[in-house]
Amino acid sequence: MTESDARVELGRSGIRVTPLGIGTNHWGRGAASRPELGPAFVAAREVGINLFDTAEIYGPGGSERTLAQFLRAPVGSGSVVLSKFFPFPWRLRRGALRRALRSSLDRLEIPRLDVYLLHFPFPPVPIETWAERMADAVEEGLVGAAGVSNCDTAQMRRAQKALARRGIPLACNEVEYGLLNRRPERTGLLAACAHLGVTLIAYRPLAMGSLLRRHGELQGLLGRIGAAHGDRSVAQVALNWVICKGAIPIPGATSAQHVKENAGALGWKLDEEEIAALDAASARY
Repeated sequence: MTESDARVELGRSGIRVTPLGIGTNHWGRGAASRPELGPAFVAAREVGINLFDTAEIYGPGGSERTLAQFLRAPVGSGSVVLSKFFPFPWRLRRGALRRALRSSLDRLEIPRLDVYLLHFPFPPVPIETWAERMADAVEEGLVGAAGVSNCDTAQMRRAQKALARRGIPLACNEVEYGLLNRRPERTGLLAACAHLGVTLIAYRPLAMGSLLRRHGELQGLLGRIGAAHGDRSVAQVALNWVICKGAIPIPGATSAQHVKENAGALGWKLDEEEIAALDAASARY
């Protein structure tokens, strides 16, 4: 078993995933037009990464269809799939979420989704209503765990309370978080997640690559810290920082090289002084 195979629980759902996942937002064009995606999936499974994040609007639908091709292969066994429901303003009826979920399951070619998230807390339908429909899906056996995405602290608490009334834990809240976007810390969202037992999943943990191209002072510190840990890259140190904060980063990866680079964030940890130094340096941005 590799270090990547160390599992963490998504909230209190009982579902265990690697401390780093793969974002598939850019997988929507399909494996036929992007043959490098297949090797990326295989590389992820070979290094032990099991969490794959997708959504019905990625593509749209194309990311789920692409992922389905890889899940069918023997190497896909044991993968944990997370997808999301988008609350379009015309989705008003009681069965809207279930129909969207069924469509996602069809595209993914699986009978049950490991984790299903409310993608955004948009009106007019209140969060509590969508949480109730999520609970229905969990009780029906179509979903293993329920979560939210892009919710602030108050919205997350509302979803958590609605699910708790049905005896279902809120597994996760997926938000943008990384060294160049520490809003979840400033607003108290990260602390609230820890208090409630909700896992924070961090998308865009590398700020869509801008962390690797700009911000010279911070980049220099990341480089020095990486050198002290066996020549780790800037990206690997930045992802490890997210993991040390108690979140699960899901950087995008469209090639085996990307996956292996991301996986270098696993198997080691920053010390408290290094985390503090990165906190101080990133606060300037």
